[in-house]
Order: sequence, then structure tokens, then C-alpha cells
Amino acid sequence: MRATGFAIEGASIASQHGSVAAVPGLGSADAAGLCTLSVSLEMVECSDTGLRRDHNEDAVFSDAAQGLALVADGIGGRSAGEIASAMAVTCLSAGLREDVARLRVRRQGPESDERFLRNRMAQRIHEANEAILAAAQRTPQYAGMGTTLVAAVFHDDRVIVAHLGDSRLYRLREGALSSLTRDHSLRQEQIDQGLLMPHMARQARHRHVITRALGVDSGVQAEIAAHGVVSGDVYLLCSDGLTDMLEDVEIEATLIRWANDVEAAATELVRLANAHGGHDNVSVVLVRVAGENAVARRGWASFFRHLGWGGGGNDSREWCGGGVGSVAQASARSVRRGDA
Repeated sequence: MRATGFAIEGASIASQHGSVAAVPGLGSADAAGLCTLSVSLEMVECSDTGLRRDHNEDAVFSDAAQGLALVADGIGGRSAGEIASAMAVTCLSAGLREDVARLRVRRQGPESDERFLRNRMAQRIHEANEAILAAAQRTPQYAGMGTTLVAAVFHDDRVIVAHLGDSRLYRLREGALSSLTRDHSLRQEQIDQGLLMPHMARQARHRHVITRALGVDSGVQAEIAAHGVVSGDVYLLCSDGLTDMLEDVEIEATLIRWANDVEAAATELVRLANAHGGHDNVSVVLVRVAGENAVARRGWASFFRHLGWGGGGNDSREWCGGGVGSVAQASARSVRRGDA
């Protein structure tokens, strides 16, 4: 597990690839005066292989200093789903960090800022989608890979949310849990059409068939929405390894119990998913919103060097286009069975 918060250790992507050493990045002086969020964020991430899988196809990212959180769940199994999820998170995190930095310099008002973030999220998702498609075309063993995605950008008193597939974002506010995303899945379509009762959804035959994903269709579009943020909110981004194992009421009870300790909450959610069977990889990013200007942040998080890709050696500039920069696969370890 890795926490990123008021004293930032560094942005991180946790996936099945394990840990790599950090390289020197931008220090706090480089970002002086750029952070103008009116709320302070604490973030923690946890990714676990589960009890039934032998590798982790999820990837997660969190950077409280920039207000970014991402979860991706690779699809394709033997077709390198873990590559797709890591590519998506790497491309999105690199691109959106640049966009957020630009926004904090050029601020033009709430409506303009929100429109800018929506447009940039759509563009970065398009770039990631094209990168995954191109990698699958170049490398035969990657054919058929794809990934879900849920992404959140916190800016001032708003959060911009983008998603594809069945990875979700929940919000706990004043003791009540609500979902801010709606699954792009055959199961959800059947529920919407009255063909499947919600209480039967877990047993549905086609419960894992998703209708949107990155890397599958060149024309895919993310669903993007904006929501207000208030002090005390807790946001949960998660893969279906959590929601297939836990009912919403269990998630709500856990977040209420540990609302002031997001690290404990993340640990408990993963533990409960495994206690209920651990049928899939389970990944969570928790974001707690503190009071206005509660703590001064310390600049940009350190950048991390990318792991090699099975001999391919492509970095994020090659994946995502020349404008993204050289942020590459990050470090922090996934939490796995047997980890201390």
C-alpha cells in the first residue's frame, strides 16, 4: 500500500510488476505557488492479486498534490490485460499531470476550468486508447488486450470523473454511499431494461461482459461528469474485484467506520474482498477531502522510471505521443498475499 497526502512521498502506479527504485524528480520549489486547490486531499491506494489469480492485471495511480486518482482493470487474460491497464494508467497520469499544471497557471474561472479538464481528459483517454490499439497491432501476444478505467481529477471544489467499463467511483458523504459512475456492462443494460433484478446481478451469467473498454475500439468514448466536492467527503475508486465480492452496504459500513483513516479503510476493504472469496484482483484508491487549506502541500511528486515491457522498452513518450513527456511506469508495490 502507498499513501499520498499532505507530505507527498510520490505518485505511484501499483501493478503486478512490483517495485522499482525512484529517480530524482521535481522538488517542492518547482511547484511553488501552483497549487491552488481550496480543499486538501489525502490519498491511499491498495492493489491485491486476490486468492484465485496468479498475477495482477489491475493498475492504480494516485497523486494528491495534483489531485489525480486512477484505477484500471486489464481484460484479455492471456492477451496481456496487465499491459493494457498499465499503459492506460501511465499515459493518463503523465498527460493529466501536464494538463493540471497548465491549468493552475492559466486559471480562467470555474466554468472554463471545468470545461478545460473535461476536454483534456477526453483527449488523454483517446491517446491512451490509440496507444493500446497500436501496441496490440505491433505485438501479436498483445492482440485482444484492453482495460477498464475510472479516473478522477480534483480541482478546487469539483471532481471530474471519467470511466469506461465496470470499474467504479463511489462517494461517501454524511454517512451515505452513492455511486458516481454507472457500469458499462451487459449486466447493467439488462438491469436498466428490466430483464434482470438488481439482487440477482451477482449470479448473472454474463456479469463480466463489459460494453466499453480502452484498447478495443478506436471510436470508444469515456463517460465524463463533474460533481461538487465538500469537506469530509471520501471517494473510492475500485475495480470489480471489490464490488463483485462486497455489497454496497458492506462498502458503506467500512468507509463509515474508517472515515478518518483511509489507509485502514483500504486495507479492510481488500481484506473483506478476500474473505468473501477473493475471486479476482482487487484494487482501491481512497481519497479523503480535508478542510479548506488544512495543510500546505509540498509540490510535485517525484517522477519514476518505467519498467521494460517484455523487451519492447517503450516509454510513455512512444506510447502516448510526443506531447506527454517522459513520465513512465511508477513504483509503489502492489499489496499481495504474503506481503509483510
